Amino acid sequence: MTNGWATTPLRSGTMALVSPLPPREGISATRLRAPGGPGQHARMHQPVPPNVGAWLRGDFPEATEDEILALTTEQDFTDEHGSRVTLDDPVIPGGFYWFHRVVPHEDRVPVEMGVVHEDEDLLVIDKPHFLASTPNGRFVRECVVTRLRVERDDPHLVAIHRLDRVTAGLLLVSKRPQTRGAYQSLFQARRIRKTYRALAALTPATEVPAGWAACRTTLLHKESGERQVREVAGPPNSRTEARWVRDLGDDDLGGVLAQGTVPDGWEAPRIGEFELKPHTGRTHQLRVHMHGWGMPILGDPVYPVDIGFHPYDLSSPLQLLASRLEFRDPLLGVGRVFDSQLTLTPTPAQLGLDPRD
Repeated sequence: MTNGWATTPLRSGTMALVSPLPPREGISATRLRAPGGPGQHARMHQPVPPNVGAWLRGDFPEATEDEILALTTEQDFTDEHGSRVTLDDPVIPGGFYWFHRVVPHEDRVPVEMGVVHEDEDLLVIDKPHFLASTPNGRFVRECVVTRLRVERDDPHLVAIHRLDRVTAGLLLVSKRPQTRGAYQSLFQARRIRKTYRALAALTPATEVPAGWAACRTTLLHKESGERQVREVAGPPNSRTEARWVRDLGDDDLGGVLAQGTVPDGWEAPRIGEFELKPHTGRTHQLRVHMHGWGMPILGDPVYPVDIGFHPYDLSSPLQLLASRLEFRDPLLGVGRVFDSQLTLTPTPAQLGLDPRD
C-alpha cells in the first residue's frame, strides 16, 4: 500500500463503535467513514459516490487499481454490519467501514517488558524506555499492545491509558472487553493516583534545598507541527505536585562512573531525585513543568531543546518513571497499589562523561 492511504485507526476501547474485524498480527483494523448520511461528521455534506470503488478511487487518487482491489480481497474491507464489501457495492451514506491496512516491517526495539501483576481482568506492565504504549506514528508493531497481542495470541488486550514512548513505568492493560469500561472510567474521572520519579541535574542557581516541594498550575498549549508543549498565559489546564526526595550519592553513581572516562579534576554534578504527582494528564505535562521549574529531566530529547533524536537511538533514556498506581478497584471494591520494579540510573553522558568503549 502506498503512503496515499491517510487513514485513522479505531481508538482502542471505543464503546460506541466496535470493529467487526479482529486484529491481524496484533494490529487493530483501520476505520473509514463514507460521505453523506445522517449525523454530524466532517463529510456529512459531501455527495455520496455511486459505489464503493468510485468512493475509494476519489479519496485515494495515488493508489493503483491493484491496491484499490486489494482492499476487498486481501484486506477484508468490511461495513459496520460485518459484511464484506466489493467495489461495485453501493456506499452506505455516512457509514463506517473497516479494513486491515498494510503495515511494513519494523526493526525490533531491543528492550523487554516486565509483568508486575496479572489477574482475570488486568495486566500491569512495566514498560521500558523507548517502547511505545500503543500504535503511534512510526511504531505500530513495536509497541506494548501489539507485542502483547502477538506474544499471548490474545486480540482483546487494550491499554487503558498511555505513557510517552520515552517514559518508563507502569501501564495498565485490559484483558476483557466486558470489564474494560469500568477501569477506563477511573482515568476519565481522575480516580487513579499516579506517582512518578524523575532525575534532574541541579546547579546552585536552581536553588532546590533539601525538603523542597512545590505545586505548578499552568496553561499548556501545543502548536500544530511542533513537538514541544509550552506554558502560556491563560486559565490553567494542568497541575503537578513535586517534592525533592534526595540527592544521588556516591553509591548511586559509582557504577555509572565505572562505565565512563573520568578526567582529572572532574566533579560529579548534583543529581536530584524528585517525586511527581500529576493531578491532570496533559501531553508532556511533567516534562514541561520540571523544565518550568528550571530542572529539565535528564535525557529529555525535547526540553529545553528539541534535538530531533533518531527513534532507534537508545543511548540517553529519559530519567522519568511511572513508579506507582493507586486506585479503588471498581469491581472488587478494594484499594489496589502497584509499584514499578524499574529504577532510574543516569548514563555517563548524562553526567558529562564520555562512555568507555
